[in-house]
Amino acid sequence: MDRRDFFVSIAAATLAATLPVTAWAQAIFAPKPGPWRAVDLVTRIEITKPQGPMQAWIPLPSLNEPEWNRPGESTWTSNAATVTRVKDPRYGAEMLHAVWKDGEAAPSLEVTSRIAMRDRAIDLSKPGTAPALGDAESRLNLAGTDLIPVDGIVKQTADKIVANARTDADKARAIYNWVVENTHRNDATRGCRTGDIDSMLRTDNISGKCADLNALYVGLARAAGIPERDVYGLRVLPSQFGYKSLGAGSANVTKAQHCRAEVHLAGFGWAPVDPADVRKVVLEEPPANLAIGDPKVVAARNALFGAWEGNWVAYNVAHDVALPGSKQPKLGFLMYPQAERASLLLDALDPDNFKYTITSKDVAA
Repeated sequence: MDRRDFFVSIAAATLAATLPVTAWAQAIFAPKPGPWRAVDLVTRIEITKPQGPMQAWIPLPSLNEPEWNRPGESTWTSNAATVTRVKDPRYGAEMLHAVWKDGEAAPSLEVTSRIAMRDRAIDLSKPGTAPALGDAESRLNLAGTDLIPVDGIVKQTADKIVANARTDADKARAIYNWVVENTHRNDATRGCRTGDIDSMLRTDNISGKCADLNALYVGLARAAGIPERDVYGLRVLPSQFGYKSLGAGSANVTKAQHCRAEVHLAGFGWAPVDPADVRKVVLEEPPANLAIGDPKVVAARNALFGAWEGNWVAYNVAHDVALPGSKQPKLGFLMYPQAERASLLLDALDPDNFKYTITSKDVAA
């Protein structure tokens, strides 16, 4: 992207963000804290063609945020020799680690996790009294990761975007608008992809799905000096606002993984953000391929800087995750079930051949 196009996109973003309410009033997407909803998530895996050492790792809902995400009990049944609940030492992400004995004819594991969630919304026009991040947590959420560096082209891009912004909130919104305006969702992308943002910017191919687009937001914000984090999870219920693209389409949520983002702002604490879902509305919301100024898009865009709908379960905020007992390289993030057969990592994006399913059942909160 050349200099002229860059600043044209910034101007367009600013204009769209200030459209009058009358331009999008007929489209409603307005999450607000309210009643809690709860689900039982049932994850079942099978290792077909068993051979040699076999083990699996199932992410558990482990991000405890009392105002919007409350993990409950997890139970499991398995024919594994051992099943252990383990925790990532840096980010606190929890998972079940199952190990089967060699020769097990039909390795299987079923995990049921209950979790309660509700909508979030923060009025970013009225600073509150949320405490500042501690030094260690601030450093963690400003640091680069293997796939989300905060130097080089990422820093150069962030500096251009926030050049005219005064406060962290202004910078966070400028980056949000830039991501919405300059990226696009690529439906041919497998899964949620990897979030290799340095490569995306260097090749000028800033497309993909949530793990790419929201990772780009996180990396740019961190490079601008604003604490940010990816939150990895799963859509589990339909949208209560009628957005087909922003909810689970059925009880089978095997392929409904979705990551969101949070920015930490002085006085507000962690604020919800999701530019990737704005691009999802553009591409997928019926009748599809909507214009950026379509009322459905504008309503989602206005809401998704400061609000989320609580039809989604948060697993964790972990990056560069080492699977206990595995010799495979670290994962960029932990959002899918993982398994090994004969020390070879199975393809988590191919649940039909990996043989896993995730189902969501609405229960009383």
